[in-house]
Amino acid sequence: MNRFFNSFLNLILIVVIGFSLSGCVSTTRLPFLAQSPWQEIQLDNDANPLDIDFIDQDHGFLVGTNRLILETTDGGVSWQERNLDLPSEENFRLISIDFKGEEGWLAGQPGLVMHTEDSGKTWNRLVLGNKLPGDPYLITTLDQDSAELATTAGAIYQTTDGGSNWEGRVSDASGGVRDLRRKDDGSYVSVSSLGNFFVTLQPQDAVWKPHQRASSKRVQTLGFQPNGQLWLLSRGAEIRFNENPDDVEDWGKPIIPIVNGYNYLDMAWSPDGDIWAAGGNGTLLVSKDQGKSWEKDPIGENTPTNFIRIFFREFSDKNPPKGFAIGERGHILRWVGYT
Repeated sequence: MNRFFNSFLNLILIVVIGFSLSGCVSTTRLPFLAQSPWQEIQLDNDANPLDIDFIDQDHGFLVGTNRLILETTDGGVSWQERNLDLPSEENFRLISIDFKGEEGWLAGQPGLVMHTEDSGKTWNRLVLGNKLPGDPYLITTLDQDSAELATTAGAIYQTTDGGSNWEGRVSDASGGVRDLRRKDDGSYVSVSSLGNFFVTLQPQDAVWKPHQRASSKRVQTLGFQPNGQLWLLSRGAEIRFNENPDDVEDWGKPIIPIVNGYNYLDMAWSPDGDIWAAGGNGTLLVSKDQGKSWEKDPIGENTPTNFIRIFFREFSDKNPPKGFAIGERGHILRWVGYT
């Protein structure tokens, strides 16, 4: 009798799980790519890289925790440490770097903004004062002497005179920020610090617009697809894509490519149109059919790190695209493409 009762309970459990997963695309075992388009680079520094940008095809900078700033002149094959003119007793988390030609801006925490006009040969530290809501989080080079700065409180400021003066673009901050992304047209999307909602900002807006999350699971991060619509990563390793460009709360069914106990931390589209998702414990997945099926990257799988960021940038049709998967503790992967 007990055996029958236990079997009946197991049957009910299987049915319940089946119904709960019926709205998801979930795979616990994935095939490996036959060939990885990534090359592992071990930096001679165990600080955590946080952002990367290039001035041209060969010259770029990588920044991170513990005042980390590295420079490459060979397209990212090798990196050399650089020093910033900062007091030795201050320990900064360099979180955002952006170039447009020789002009570049660097943002760090706490309260750091620096400006260069000569491709990073010299950097000028700017005085922000003590009234800035939150800490610098994301900086974007707009034009000569012009930049836009977003903070951990969701405040956004612009300068047109090389940082001597800053004008508030957003009158009301969005609150604490878990993650924040900007599109080239000046649109923003940001996740609240607790991940319980997200907010959007259009170029003409002066106030953030709040939106409900896609499910009861907290939002990890979200960003822009190549078509301008949103993608979203939630706790529980869920991926969703916005299906209606006129409604940012219209999400497709959750996609769960693999369940390994780690969340996805970033997503990006390579120049060939593949979707890459990165996360904890060497999780690096690719979809070549717009999210319908996924494969694991063999080099990512064997890299002992949490991948926190994926970066792609094209400079011209004559040169291969730049791409990096940024991991913790000095681990990064460089995009070399398929041969």
